[in-house]
Amino acid sequence: MAMTMKGEVDLPATKEVVWKALNDPEVLKSCIPGCESLEKIDDNTLAATAKVKVGPVSASFKGKVNLLDLDPPNGYRIEGEGEGGVAGFAKGGAVVKLSDIPTGTKLTYDVEAQVGGKLAQLGARLIDGVAKKMADQFFADFAAAVGKQEGVAAPAEAQASAAAPAPAQNSEAKGWLQRLIAWFMDLWR
Repeated sequence: MAMTMKGEVDLPATKEVVWKALNDPEVLKSCIPGCESLEKIDDNTLAATAKVKVGPVSASFKGKVNLLDLDPPNGYRIEGEGEGGVAGFAKGGAVVKLSDIPTGTKLTYDVEAQVGGKLAQLGARLIDGVAKKMADQFFADFAAAVGKQEGVAAPAEAQASAAAPAPAQNSEAKGWLQRLIAWFMDLWR
C-alpha cells in the first residue's frame, strides 16, 4: 500500500540549529514516537529500532535510514526501510527542506512510503491517521528540542500541518487532544 504525506512546521531556531538537530541521533531518538534506539553507522546512515502500534497490530521495527543529497543547512533526502516481522514492512523516503522565516526556520517535508504485510491489510485510512499522528508528535517534540537548543521556548504556532494548517496549540495540549481523539476512535473500531 502506498502512502504520501506532505507538511510543514515553523521552528523557533536558525537553520543551522535545526540542521544540526536533524543530524543528531540523540535529538531524533527523543522526538521519534516509539523509538528505542537510533545509532549512527556512518556519516550518512542510521540504524533504528522502534515499536509501533497501528490499530490491533503492534510491532518492533528494525531498519536503516540513509541521508542523501545533503545540502547543509538547506535540506536532504532520506531513504529507509524497516522490517517488523509478521506485522510487515515499511520503506520509503522523504525530501526535507529548510528555509529562513522571521521567527526561525520553516521545515517542509514530502514523504512517499510503501507499507506491506498485516499493516497494509488494516487499510489506508487507519494507517494515514496513525502516520499523521506520529508526524504531529515528532514535530511538536522536535520544535521543543530545537527551541531549547536555541534558548527559547517553542512558540504555540510551532506545529506540523500534513494537509491543511491546524489551529495553533501548545504541544502539551495538542498531544492530550490527540490521545483523547485516538481513544474515542478506538472505541468505535
